[in-house]
Amino acid sequence: MKLFSKEQIYEGDKLTTERQKITSTDLMERAGIQIFNWIHTRMQGAQVPIHVFCGIGNNGGDGLVLARHLVTHGYNVVTYIVNCSDKRTKDFLFNYDRIKNVTKDWPKMLSCKNDFSEIVIKEEDIIVDAVFGIGLNRPPNDWVKALFAQFKTSKAFTLSIDIPSGLYTDKVIEDENNVVNANYTLSFQSPKLVFFLPETAKYTVQWEVLDIGIDRDYLIQTETDIELISKHEVLPLYKPRSKFSNKGDFGHVMILGGSYGKIGAVNLASRAALGAGAGLVTAYTPKCGYHSLQSAVPEVMLITDSDETHITNISYDIEPTVIGVGVGLGTSARTAKTFEAFLKTNKTPLVIDADGLNLLSKKKALLKLLPEQTIITPHPKELERLIGKWSDDFEKLKKVKAFSKKYNVIVLIKGANSITVYQDKLYINTTGNPGMATAGSGDVLTGIISSLVAQGYEHLSATIFAVYLHGKSADIELEDYGYQSLIASHIIEGIGKAYIDLFKQPEQPNEVEQQEETPQ
Repeated sequence: MKLFSKEQIYEGDKLTTERQKITSTDLMERAGIQIFNWIHTRMQGAQVPIHVFCGIGNNGGDGLVLARHLVTHGYNVVTYIVNCSDKRTKDFLFNYDRIKNVTKDWPKMLSCKNDFSEIVIKEEDIIVDAVFGIGLNRPPNDWVKALFAQFKTSKAFTLSIDIPSGLYTDKVIEDENNVVNANYTLSFQSPKLVFFLPETAKYTVQWEVLDIGIDRDYLIQTETDIELISKHEVLPLYKPRSKFSNKGDFGHVMILGGSYGKIGAVNLASRAALGAGAGLVTAYTPKCGYHSLQSAVPEVMLITDSDETHITNISYDIEPTVIGVGVGLGTSARTAKTFEAFLKTNKTPLVIDADGLNLLSKKKALLKLLPEQTIITPHPKELERLIGKWSDDFEKLKKVKAFSKKYNVIVLIKGANSITVYQDKLYINTTGNPGMATAGSGDVLTGIISSLVAQGYEHLSATIFAVYLHGKSADIELEDYGYQSLIASHIIEGIGKAYIDLFKQPEQPNEVEQQEETPQ
C-alpha cells in the first residue's frame, strides 16, 4: 500500500474534484458518510452518547458531516465547535449551515476562553476527534491542550478522523500534551507515516483506512516515497519452484560468524537459511563450533577456522551465492583485521548483521569496500554507531537515506515496524509482535534474507520479503507460545507456515454480513 505525503493528498483531492466534476464539498460529504458507515456498522443505532468535536477547518467539516448523519439516524449526539480562530474554511461553513437544518440542538460553540463545565463526558461515552487535520502547522494553544487532556481524563473511547489532532505528518511534536490520544484512527485513502514511528505511533492504538473515492488513475500512477508491506505486496515477489528443480537451483548460503560461546547464533542463522529455502548452507566458524553444529544441524556443511575460539583467517574453496556475516562473530583485534582483509578481496553479495556492523562502525572506511546493494540489518544502537545520533525519528530516516545513497547499501532498521530503506524509498513492514524481542531473533532474520538472495531474489525484494516472513512466522507461532515464551527457534519452525499462509484464503463468515447503509 502506498503512503501518500500531505502534499500528494492535497493534489489527489484537487484532481478528484476536477476529473469527477464534483465540488470539494461533495468530496467532504463522501468522507463523512464513510465515517458514519464505519460507526453505524458497529453500533447499529445504540444510544451511547457520542461527542463530536469539530475544528473550523476541513477536518471539522468532516466531523460536521458525520454528526449530521448520526443525528438523522437517531443517534445520541452532541456536537461541539472548537472555535479558537476566525479562519473558517468554506466547506466547514457549508456543513455548519447544513447541520443546523436537521437538529434543534445546534452545535455548541466553544470559545477558547470557556471553562469545561458544560462538557460532561463519561467513560462509557464516545469521543469523535475532528479538531485538526493533516494541515496543522503549529502547536495548539493552552485551552485546546486542556481540552485534549479532558478527553484523556474521561477515559472515553476516542475515535480520531484522518489523524489524531495535534499530530503532524512530517515532524515530531514538542509536547505530548499537544496531541489527542486516540483509541482508533480512521485515515482517508492511506495511513500516515507517523502511525509507524516509535515516537509518534503511540498516539493511535489502532488505525484503519477509509476509501473516499480519490481518482483511481492518480492513486495508481503516483509514485510515493513510502510503501506499507503486507501479504498483498509480497505475494507477487514469491518465486514458485519447478517440478524438475534441484538444490543447485536455490543457491548456496555461507554463514560466516561465531566465536567461543556464540556458536548458537550461527546455528540459528544456518537453520533459518535452510528453512527459508536455500539449496545449500555452509557455516564458517572457529574450531569450537564444529561438533555442536555437525550434531545439531546435520543439513549444514561446515568449514572451520584454524583458531579454536575466533575467526582469524577466512579461506575457503567453495563458491557461495551470498555470505551472511557477523552473527556471533565477536570484535577482537584479530577478527577485525581478518574481516578487513576479507572485505578487500570479497566480491560475493553480503548480508551483514551484529558484530559485522560493529566492526564497520569502528572503521567506517571499510564501508567503501562493500559490494553494491549489500544488505545491513542494524538494531537501533548498531544503527547509531554507523550514522551517528539523531534528534528524532524523522532525522533518523533522513540520515539513513543519505547513508544508503552514499554507500549504495540497503538498510533494514529493525524495530516494531521494521523499515527497509534504499536510496530515498522506505518500505514499512506490518508483521511481527513483541515476542520477537528475544535473543537470536536477528540471527534468524539474517539467515532468511541470505536464503532469499541465494534463491535469486533481487536484494531489495529479498529484504522486504524476508522481513515479512520473519514477522509472519512469529505471529503464527505466537498463538502457541505467547509473547513471553516465544524464542528464536520457534520463529524458524514457523517459516514454512508463513509461506503457506501466503496462499491461504480468508475465512468466509458463517452468516451473511449486514450491508452497510449509505445515507442519502
